Amino acid sequence: MDEATALRLAGQAIDQVGGNRYVYQNPRHPFARNAVRAFEIEGYRVIVRFGEISSPAIVEVEGWVFEVREEGLVTLFGPSFR
Repeated sequence: MDEATALRLAGQAIDQVGGNRYVYQNPRHPFARNAVRAFEIEGYRVIVRFGEISSPAIVEVEGWVFEVREEGLVTLFGPSFR
């Protein structure tokens, strides 16, 4: 999967949760039941992890990891190929 596709799927998952601002500005307790949301979009597993006080909110899609910021998603790293 390329970065553009992963970014598009991550954006769709963020929209389903409530948008960038909602995910970014609503940190969860690390053991809260609603700290992680998982979706299947177009056959791919997309995981949204709400931020905590010491860690950012992130979205994972097939090895791609994006940080959720108020202004949008930022690529942290992609899948490693060995």
